[in-house]
Amino acid sequence: MALEKYQAKRKFSITPEPKGEVKKRGLSRFVVQKHQARNLHYDFRLEQEGVLKSWAVPKGVPERAGLKRLAVAVEDHPVAYINFSGIIPQGEYGAGAVEIWDKGKWQALDGGLERGSMKFSLAGKKLKGEFVLVRLKDKKNWLIYKK
Repeated sequence: MALEKYQAKRKFSITPEPKGEVKKRGLSRFVVQKHQARNLHYDFRLEQEGVLKSWAVPKGVPERAGLKRLAVAVEDHPVAYINFSGIIPQGEYGAGAVEIWDKGKWQALDGGLERGSMKFSLAGKKLKGEFVLVRLKDKKNWLIYKK
């Protein structure tokens, strides 16, 4: 099941995060959430295959060409997480404040995540243009950059 890792890490009687389910609706939305957990980072999420494919980006998704940022793959999140903002309680996985930093639509241009390299476009309020995700040797680590 696509959300088993996500659900196993959370106590839904305590956290306000959505439990969610796999919802294949054919939409191509994205969200970037600013997450003040143990360390400030940004969570980049692409709606695909009924879930949000997700990466933690410590320095944020680059807004201008030429910057390359580490993006660490994390567990898939439910589509309902696309609208989540709030406080994850202390002692819970990912404890801290989550706010929506940007959201919009995305479109694959070339490649695919399963191939380890994907060109795509973002049409958000802050992030616009063509981007690339490239998997590194450690399959958990990716680079994201703006073309």
